[in-house]
Amino acid sequence: MQLEAIQAALRDASSQGAPIDGWLFYDHHHRDPIGERILGLDPQAHVTRRWYYFIPTNGEPRKLVHRIEAGRLDALPGTRGTYSSWQELASALDTMLVGTRTIAMQYSPNNAIMYVSMVDAGTVEFLRSLGKQVVSSADLVSQFEAVLTEEQKASHQTAQYKIDAILAQAFREIGRVLRPASGNPGRINEFDLVQWFSDAMRREGLTWENGPNVSVGPNSADSHYEPTAASARPIRNGDFLLIDIWAKTQALAGGLPSIHYDITWTGVIGREPTSLEQQIFTTVRDARDAAIGCVEQAFAAKRPLHGYEPDDAARAVIRNAGFGQYITHRTGHNIAVELHGSGAHLDNLETHDERLILPNTCFSVEPGIYLPASSANQFGVRSEVNMLTSPGKAWVTGPRQQELVRI
Repeated sequence: MQLEAIQAALRDASSQGAPIDGWLFYDHHHRDPIGERILGLDPQAHVTRRWYYFIPTNGEPRKLVHRIEAGRLDALPGTRGTYSSWQELASALDTMLVGTRTIAMQYSPNNAIMYVSMVDAGTVEFLRSLGKQVVSSADLVSQFEAVLTEEQKASHQTAQYKIDAILAQAFREIGRVLRPASGNPGRINEFDLVQWFSDAMRREGLTWENGPNVSVGPNSADSHYEPTAASARPIRNGDFLLIDIWAKTQALAGGLPSIHYDITWTGVIGREPTSLEQQIFTTVRDARDAAIGCVEQAFAAKRPLHGYEPDDAARAVIRNAGFGQYITHRTGHNIAVELHGSGAHLDNLETHDERLILPNTCFSVEPGIYLPASSANQFGVRSEVNMLTSPGKAWVTGPRQQELVRI
């Protein structure tokens, strides 16, 4: 746990707004994995009773644990209090927080940023009954969950080089199977290509949890489509194709997590795109670039940037082109320890994400337009790139697709 850094962040947050007296961590049956990671606790430990850990803005941390799990927080610095009965718990928690008023927790008002909303309503109600004001720890979480080391940023770039090369090879493989030199087309379906990607990524030493996603024709209109061996659609000449691929390298030295690279490209097989396909791709590409420009300009000007702002920039392009009703998801997500990390997302659609996009973070930019079955042509276009930031600078980490791929 980075105690000094956490307290410095609390003091910095207090200097920019209402004073925060400290950060209260609370858990029961591993309901708060964010807190466990920040505190460096064992996610596999046997935890059956509530515990509390309070880091004041200044001074020594305080622990409150159940007597039958009294050693649960022994790895953390600070004084320890214990309880057995619910009456003791209430009294001890009141004593633990004496002299405090405003407390940060993994909480989001109105559940607006549900990704950090780990504390239950009853606990918040009880703390309010003690006269405490509970505020969101969302921006604090971003500092300790989303900010990357230089080694982690380098791991993202390594994954980028490997995945970009694999994707380019996949396009050639599709063409080889469907239009071989022998003149006798072979057969390949969505799931076959998923397996091909898996084999290629495994050979490069990459890891991933699920996917990738290969979608042809109407399936590309489902932004979370996952082909299976039983349901996969054949890939044929004349198809519209969407590929979403993500992976990361093995863990870094000392067990530090590596960082994913996550991209989506689209193309057509054995033909030129239709005017509608071209129009929608161009709109999505321009929306992507509007979001990228919003981020680049804010970082160059050293202006604080909230997650909802690039989303607004991208969706404005899509709405102005007349396709606003076909937006189904946010513009991007944070990429950190997890593929969908705990930092700011590019979102003013699913949530109003007011979290700051911080220096030394990574995130996707991936607007999409998805025409439904009720339309004359059912297909979807998404163009996804990743960005990294540093103080005064933000940049795209791989190539930007400028035209639909012709396979």
